[in-house]
Amino acid sequence: MIQFVLETDRGLFDDAFRFAQQQVRKVIETYPDYYPMYTSNGRWKHEGPAWTHWCDGFLPGMMWIFYKHAAADSADAKFWLDHAIKYTKPLEPRKHDREVHDLGFLFLSTYYRWFRLTREPALREVLIDAGKTLALRYKEKGQYLRSFVADNSLFIDIMMNVGIIFYAGLETRDAKLMDTALRHCLTTRRVLVRGDGSTAHEGLFDVDTGAFIGQATQQGWRGDSCWSRGLAWALYGFGTAYRCTRDARMLETAEACAAFYIENTPGDGVPPWDYDAPAELQVLRDTSAAAVSASGLLQLGHLTADRIKGRYYDDAARRILTTLSRHYLGEGDPNWEGILKGGVYHVAKNLGVNESVMWGEYFFVEALDLALREGE
Repeated sequence: MIQFVLETDRGLFDDAFRFAQQQVRKVIETYPDYYPMYTSNGRWKHEGPAWTHWCDGFLPGMMWIFYKHAAADSADAKFWLDHAIKYTKPLEPRKHDREVHDLGFLFLSTYYRWFRLTREPALREVLIDAGKTLALRYKEKGQYLRSFVADNSLFIDIMMNVGIIFYAGLETRDAKLMDTALRHCLTTRRVLVRGDGSTAHEGLFDVDTGAFIGQATQQGWRGDSCWSRGLAWALYGFGTAYRCTRDARMLETAEACAAFYIENTPGDGVPPWDYDAPAELQVLRDTSAAAVSASGLLQLGHLTADRIKGRYYDDAARRILTTLSRHYLGEGDPNWEGILKGGVYHVAKNLGVNESVMWGEYFFVEALDLALREGE
């Protein structure tokens, strides 16, 4: 179980945030116009499969966070704004990308942050188009958004992307979009979230009848195990669904996932890559799951009406961030190009194992930003 740290070292978080900016600057300077995914031996640019380019929003997403954090009219602010726009604009055509389930990852980290700063109508339209495109993945029989793998497949990851459909529905007052997103969440809740708050990675359906067949996995240990990054996606994603809908079932599910995470994760707050993996593989931790969970817990702390419970989530998140900032930064290793060591992409394929991974980088920066702003 996570061991809570009640006092927060603001200086520690400030230093980690500065180091993150330093590393992102190096990526921009060393690999111009490159969108990294995971490191190999600590280096970003290497040969290796990228598949759906689902991580392309995370680098510019960090730039938007850095821009908002910078002093107004400073050289830093201009640098981050110019590069955030430069790296965000090429993503716009993907608002019509029907091949992936990752449009939330791509656009909520970039165009959503951009729009919130400027309120430019054209940016809002990009977000709405992306939400409508993602909604086209909905399978009426089964009531879920299909994964990029196949028509019969539902991923827990999609909980991190369904928010862009909610956004489009809220902005356009489109009840059908809202219903599509909510039904997907309810199906995910029913078939992938277990009674103890643990989660499965994938659900399989009979495409002819829509009947649920069973739980499976692409990246976890087994179909009936709890892959920690998937749990983090659920913790964060159901919280976002509650923020968009105020449906109590969404908050209940997010809190169940949070309880499982807090009660079953080692005391330092960094989980094994899969909670049910054999003992010899339990030593492999996943800092990216920790970073996502920290940000999700900070969000949850604001969503619950119970102030004591809110502080509980906040303290758990800060414990995670303290561990990551003290023990997992690439700082001090001149050959390490990432921010956060110890991330895991795909164990079975031996890709990005014990490396820096872009979602870990982004959600670590997001969580640090939230924690620092709360401290103010």
